[in-house]
Amino acid sequence: MSRRRRTLLTLLFIGAILVVLAVYFPVKPLPPIEGGPKEIITIHLDSTDFPVSNSMLLSWIVTILLVVLAYASTRHMTLVPSGLQNLVEAVIEAINGLVSDIAGTRGRRFFPFVATIFLFVLLSNWLSLIPGVGPFGVKEVHTVNGHQQEIIVPFLRSPSADLNNTVALAVISVFMTQVFSIMALGILGYVKRWFNFGKLGTFLLALVGLRPRKGLGGLLFWGIIDVFVGFVELFSELMKLITFSFRLFGNIFAGEVILIVMAYLFAQILPLPFYALELFVGFIQAFVFAILTLVFMTMATQHHGAGAGEAEH
Repeated sequence: MSRRRRTLLTLLFIGAILVVLAVYFPVKPLPPIEGGPKEIITIHLDSTDFPVSNSMLLSWIVTILLVVLAYASTRHMTLVPSGLQNLVEAVIEAINGLVSDIAGTRGRRFFPFVATIFLFVLLSNWLSLIPGVGPFGVKEVHTVNGHQQEIIVPFLRSPSADLNNTVALAVISVFMTQVFSIMALGILGYVKRWFNFGKLGTFLLALVGLRPRKGLGGLLFWGIIDVFVGFVELFSELMKLITFSFRLFGNIFAGEVILIVMAYLFAQILPLPFYALELFVGFIQAFVFAILTLVFMTMATQHHGAGAGEAEH
């Protein structure tokens, strides 16, 4: 049998299967998916009500699991690790090695934040794939524009699919980057990263005769460039809050939508490849968030003078 004929028969067979599925498993209208966090518990504290959303509850569960894992793996430590201790040590050593390769000796200072962010985001992403979490939940009837509409409300929601959580992680990452930068460069060195008026100051001193007037045009030009670059870097630093937040949120929320659509079309087999894909995406997003945090911390603590000297060599 020729290759062309085999291809044609294969396509006909697949088409017949699709026809059978369409007849015996018709696609129902997909109810809207709840986009934001949903309040599931209200804690009453004196005269204040503290609402707990499904994503917040899962973030607490993730935190507790990480604490229990750390305690269980270090409770009976031995020189020759085995079992859970061996697994946890392998993960920590892999993260520590990566941090040391990128940041060098400064990696010890960054490691606790980078490792915590990676493990928290990774566990949050993977737990959202467990049935009962993320794309699975209960249907509630809501009135939208005068019409009743069913909406899927998850029992638990991945913290990464809640923009509040991803913004909080971004704020922690960017804030600690500034803290480490101040510790490494000092207050004046840190401020000079954004507001470098050195050459413009020299230009003004030369105009009033307190400095030699040689090269006034170059001083003015490069002074303006330094100020402009500083403002651009300051703007890019603020934009990290947005890029960090929406990159993680967008990928995980999109994965939830894909899983629920596939499960609604054909729940038995069709979602399985997408589960494998989401496992990979969950790992990649946790890795990207942590590694970008590490890179930004490393860059923010570099002395520009030393970097220029290395470049010259």
